[in-house]
Amino acid sequence: MPRLLFRYLFKRIGFGVLIVQFALSIPVVLSYLLYQLPPAAVRGGLVIPALIGVTPTVAYVTLPMAVGVATALEFGRMASEGMIAVLYALRLSVWAICRPALVLAAGVVVLGYLLANFAAPYYSSGMQDVLNVVRNSLNHRMLDAARFYTFDNGVKTLYIERWETPDLAVNLFVRQLSIEKMQEETVTAARAEFRRNESGVIVALSNGSIQTRSLTTGDVRIANFDEYAMALPMQGSASLPDRGWRGVYELSAGAFLANYAAARRDPRQLGEWTAEAAKRFGVPALAVAHTLLAMALVLTFGNITGRRGAAGGLATIAVPAVHIGFLVALESLLRISGLFVLLLAALALAEVGVSLWLLARLNRSPKPKRLFDARASSARDVYATPLA
Repeated sequence: MPRLLFRYLFKRIGFGVLIVQFALSIPVVLSYLLYQLPPAAVRGGLVIPALIGVTPTVAYVTLPMAVGVATALEFGRMASEGMIAVLYALRLSVWAICRPALVLAAGVVVLGYLLANFAAPYYSSGMQDVLNVVRNSLNHRMLDAARFYTFDNGVKTLYIERWETPDLAVNLFVRQLSIEKMQEETVTAARAEFRRNESGVIVALSNGSIQTRSLTTGDVRIANFDEYAMALPMQGSASLPDRGWRGVYELSAGAFLANYAAARRDPRQLGEWTAEAAKRFGVPALAVAHTLLAMALVLTFGNITGRRGAAGGLATIAVPAVHIGFLVALESLLRISGLFVLLLAALALAEVGVSLWLLARLNRSPKPKRLFDARASSARDVYATPLA
């Protein structure tokens, strides 16, 4: 294939991949955030960290589908405009026509592996930190009035009657247990101002009282105060609170492979590890399989003369259906048993094999020039026959 034509097709398909990738990723990311985050997360400033945390994962999962759909759309356009017939007339083989898309798909596979094994694990920790804050109400701007909240596994209980500003509350109630001192403290205050520092939140209380009750003797002491400060284990200004645990999807490639020895001891952890391994190492490679499938469907069942282009729509529907089927089977079957990875691998190889067979069958078809040469030679033989 001429270099100029190769660059033209490569740029056309590459631009289509960018458009389709944005069209696929944005709805998926927004729907995930709307499902996981409550409306109060906007007040707490958690939307941007969550968006950054989930985008790389969605990107590498949807990239193979984006490449397949973009290839189907571009080849469908070329078929409907008769460009495929022109390329055949230039004596280009099927493999030469498919080469730009395959080179682009190979580059997308490399990009997918980088996202899956390095970028996505690093940024997914931020998303899990956000979910930890949301589920445990660790952001003071997410606290609703007239509702009890517990922290530190029930050691602290907090209640706010109403908010004047996002950081200033009226009539605050705090109950906390101290195992070291063996006492219970009940703090009430007319006003409370929440102030973030690097490690947590300091609550500046005013016009309140502290009631202390001993858990051993039952003695009660009451002290009033004008100003009082106490710390709460909530989101600070420097970073999100520490969760104390890490998921297997947060490990980089080397740490993830080393975690197999520990995961195999527990069937549930082994299922999660196997599903994550299939996503990291199997999903990016589907870019080549979906690209081959899209080209095989368009070139085999489409009309390259441009009279009709129904095969482009067929490939555009088939590629997302196959990709979503792989993802659903991966998340559901592999958590049941790791042996299902053999079935998924066989299906992926079958997709590649069928696509290669269709393309090779097209490549073996007689070319128009050969047919013309055969007819011309037969005509010359007829006219060369002497007259009786």
